[in-house]
Amino acid sequence: MPLTSAQTQGMAWLGIAIATVLALWLLGSVLTPFVVAGVLGYALHPLVDRLVRRRVPRALAALLVEVLALVSALALLLLVVPIVLRELPTLREQIPLLLTRLDAWLAPMLAPLGIDISLDVAGIKELLIAQLGDNTESLAKAALDSLRIGGSFALGLLGAAVLLPVLLFYVLVDWAGLVDRAQSLVPPRVRPAFDGFVAECDHMLGQYLRGQLLVMGILSVFYSVGLALFGFDLAVPVGVFTGLAVFIPYLGFGFGLVLAALTGLLQFGAAYTAIAVAVVFGLGQVVESFYLTPRLVGERIGLNPITVIFALLAFGQLFGFIGVLVALPVSAVGVVALRRLKTVYLASALYRK
Repeated sequence: MPLTSAQTQGMAWLGIAIATVLALWLLGSVLTPFVVAGVLGYALHPLVDRLVRRRVPRALAALLVEVLALVSALALLLLVVPIVLRELPTLREQIPLLLTRLDAWLAPMLAPLGIDISLDVAGIKELLIAQLGDNTESLAKAALDSLRIGGSFALGLLGAAVLLPVLLFYVLVDWAGLVDRAQSLVPPRVRPAFDGFVAECDHMLGQYLRGQLLVMGILSVFYSVGLALFGFDLAVPVGVFTGLAVFIPYLGFGFGLVLAALTGLLQFGAAYTAIAVAVVFGLGQVVESFYLTPRLVGERIGLNPITVIFALLAFGQLFGFIGVLVALPVSAVGVVALRRLKTVYLASALYRK
């Protein structure tokens, strides 16, 4: 039975989609720096365009924006990593004491139920000393072993350290050309519909990402200041981590809450920690849910928290790190496509009957 023209086109597009998915799956480690550069280019090119409109040469504008992004990332690392490394000895000393108190509190409660439980505090302490000790030679050896065993990991590090900045620079310089060349591959007869579809996807995803970045920045400052006011030694790294982790709705907030509670238990008592964490994180959740997210992100975008969580987990499971990078763009395209399909369905004779 011969296929119609529409069926042939549908099969061709289905084949292209399958080939794209297979390429992402099989060549994930190789494509990672290119996809990262594309995602960063999408997020940063509005800043480059703004500088170009102020008569800054595009190459210079791309270089300035890329340097600003790299400096921001390095500043974040230099802010968080030294504080965490400084607190590792305290963590190594306090966790056994915390486990001893937990064992003394938990065992009498479970004894009437016929459950005899006792934590091996000495063994846990030895494990902590081995894992969190100052033996930098063993850590370096483990790192070198991982590089020898995991070739994809080493390739990823190489791409991030050397290839990624070069790729990002060329993407920012030639962003308009890349978009034009991609659009030129679309058949002219479907160009109007395609341009409208892409414009809607770009508007929704750009609005979501820029609003979410503002929310993350504000919450990073809020949690850092809030925990610092309660006297947390690790207020800045815990606050920044929590603020950045809210990009994953609910899960990120939960991780930050657990980390803050653990930090407080190591530094203060349980009662003070419970009060401090409840006040800071409770107020932060209220401000985020009822003011920041509705005002800066907006429910009209359509990427609700359940969609974001499912997309990140599903694409991460299927394609690894590269899947996490493309999860939101693909989700935005899917949401726009479903909206248009719904409009077509409601206007069709199938719905009216």
